[in-house]
Amino acid sequence: MPRFSVIVPAYRVQAYLHACLDSVLNQSFKDYEIIVVDDCSPDACGPIADEYAVRDPRVSAVHLPRNSGLGPARNAGVARATGDYLLFLDADDTFAPEALQAIADRLEATGGPDVLVYDYARTYWSGESVRNTFAEHLSETGPASFRLADRPELLKVLMVVWNKAYRREFIEAGGFTFPPGYYEDTPWTYPVLMAAGSIAVLDTVCVGYRQRRRGNILSTTTRRHFDVFDQYDRVFAFIDGRPELAVWRPVMYRRMLDHFSTLFTSRDRLPRGTRVQFFRRARAHCRRYRTPGAPVPRRARLRHALFRLGAHRTYRALWTAQRLRGRLGRTAASVNRAARAAALQLHYRVQLLLPVRSGDAVFAAYWHRGYTCSPAALEATARALVPGLRTSWICRPEDARTVPDTTRVLHPGTAAYWAALARSKYLVNNVNFDRRLVKRRGQVFLQTHHGTPLKTMGTDLVHRPAAAGGMDFEQLLRNVDKWDFSLSANQHSTLVWERTYPSGYTTLEYGSPRNDVFHRADPGRTARLRERLGVPEGSTALLYAPTHRDYRRAQQHALDLDQLIRVLGPHFVILARSHYLDATSRAAAGHIRHPRIIDVSAHPSVEELCLASDGLITDYSSLMFDYVNLDRPVVLHLEDAQAYEASRGTYFDPAAFPPGAVARDQEELHEIFATDHWRGPRSAQRRAAFRARFCPYDDGHAAERVVRRVFLDDTSEMPLPAQPAGRGPTGVPRQVPVREYTNG
Repeated sequence: MPRFSVIVPAYRVQAYLHACLDSVLNQSFKDYEIIVVDDCSPDACGPIADEYAVRDPRVSAVHLPRNSGLGPARNAGVARATGDYLLFLDADDTFAPEALQAIADRLEATGGPDVLVYDYARTYWSGESVRNTFAEHLSETGPASFRLADRPELLKVLMVVWNKAYRREFIEAGGFTFPPGYYEDTPWTYPVLMAAGSIAVLDTVCVGYRQRRRGNILSTTTRRHFDVFDQYDRVFAFIDGRPELAVWRPVMYRRMLDHFSTLFTSRDRLPRGTRVQFFRRARAHCRRYRTPGAPVPRRARLRHALFRLGAHRTYRALWTAQRLRGRLGRTAASVNRAARAAALQLHYRVQLLLPVRSGDAVFAAYWHRGYTCSPAALEATARALVPGLRTSWICRPEDARTVPDTTRVLHPGTAAYWAALARSKYLVNNVNFDRRLVKRRGQVFLQTHHGTPLKTMGTDLVHRPAAAGGMDFEQLLRNVDKWDFSLSANQHSTLVWERTYPSGYTTLEYGSPRNDVFHRADPGRTARLRERLGVPEGSTALLYAPTHRDYRRAQQHALDLDQLIRVLGPHFVILARSHYLDATSRAAAGHIRHPRIIDVSAHPSVEELCLASDGLITDYSSLMFDYVNLDRPVVLHLEDAQAYEASRGTYFDPAAFPPGAVARDQEELHEIFATDHWRGPRSAQRRAAFRARFCPYDDGHAAERVVRRVFLDDTSEMPLPAQPAGRGPTGVPRQVPVREYTNG
């Protein structure tokens, strides 16, 4: 008897059925059966099901003699099921990797409840993945299992069949079946949850709920949406047949009215000329099942009252007025934004007429993100070394917490922001400021960049449209002309920056200020960082930090981290950090995660993550150039090297001159760790050579050199890189003088 019976009804989904079934068969958890129910589909669903059944004995195909709909198709699957638990998966949806293992583990941990509710994410054709907005109701805090009365807020989670696992004996004992017609989930999910003796939750995304552009029931215009009335008849019949469930009648009455309201106001569901009839049917149901008692939000009270009164015309008029008010509100908001923007630009122009403040400095990084990278290191050093300097940091409101209390916070687009840009003498950023910035006489713009360039940058992207996207190169060069200084970590960076960002600035080949912290951290701080991140004592922590892929819309991790952590064993932890440009990766961060995989994408400081880790796994990220300062192992995973080179391009082949071991695929990566090659002597030799070439100035004093040169115009006491004997962890084999170059 398998642990799970996965029931997949299929009708006109031939384009999605392969992905659906593969998402089950590729699970690491193997104790299941798959029952594909071909609902007399006119396309290739039947042959596809047969093909999989021949290929894998765990798959069986059921062919219905005529099209019956989702409900009867699921019943046919339930009749064939032999598993301990029933799981339903629509044929255009998919299980997330490791979903079945997570479900099995949670069932075991909660004592085998009647129903387990797990999370899902909506997935779009663009690759975007958006987690369920009511995910907070799946919190695993509190009792391991409970009844619905203990957590009624669970009803806010989408009431569908496919985000739950059902104990088969419970379903059979209760005689639960699916009815025919649309909205067949309604008289299944509500009765099952109300009757369940024990319910548990799993706060993990297990299902990818595909949002199809066409063909979805909810986007179909048909009279079959009237089936919703029959489905609620069945729900109330179930309650009326069990007196102990009478307490749920007010709740179901309110949810029924909310459901009717959603259907009535959906523009594409009810055919033209049927809304009056729908409203009359809704009024009849209100009168038949009205049961006051459930709290109704103020916004919904009028809608419910109009349904009860059958005031169709009033409802339509108010609905139309609400839509019109929404349009007018959006128009007014747009006008207000335009007026505000114009006023701010006028304010900026006035500020440009006022004197430059010689004691003011403005810092920013990564398009107004938090206090980080070389600008942060320079801000802290400048505040300490420059007498009377007033510093400000530009960041989004949500990142203000990362800025030191002694530094003024500026939010982008505010009057204070534009005033600071107009009147501060020093402007420091690792990207460009707003294109509308007017560089004034007396202002000093320091461009720090954000790492040593491996991937193609600047004007070199002219011939790489896949990576450049819609980049305006003329505007880019206008921005570059505002630079006074360009900070470089090494000669390689100097040559790249001066060619790809041509202008008349001065290059400061002084080292990377953001790496100073690696030469000053003490073991106590590292231990505290690891504890704060949740790294168990005695574990080996690997930081996985891939870079952004320009050629991909969906930025999923290239590595199967769940598989890797199982290969590494119980003494390893993976700190997984998505690139800051990869919003979809962070949105999907709720997907299955092994307990020893810690998502650190939201951590404000990558430098702290480096300090807390024992090794780095990356690909083409500039982080490798920084990380070698710690003299800790680096492993490159270059599985898509050919595609990356074709789309973005690199200035040298990282596999030919790597900072450590190189894996061309996941299997080779597993072997590197299994043989301990990742931290062997050959890897250490590569790391030393890489560090000598790319980190000659990184000695813990790069920020001080920059501040003395730019803010104090003083090079007389410029600290130089130390001899190897006095070096921190880097061990660069020779003393290197700092260099300045005037570009142009």
